[in-house]
Amino acid sequence: MYTTTNEEGILNNYAAEPKMYYAEYPAIWEQRKYVLQGLFATLIVTTLVLVSFTVS
Repeated sequence: MYTTTNEEGILNNYAAEPKMYYAEYPAIWEQRKYVLQGLFATLIVTTLVLVSFTVS
């Protein structure tokens, strides 16, 4: 942990910063998984909207 002290003797602590890394482009199977998740989420939202219109 990184600590500094000012003129009045008050301590100021800084958290340790994590190492940075770059994200990698998703593989083709991951992209397909994201498409399926998006389709499933769209189906759920559409169903909920249709049910809410039917009920009200």
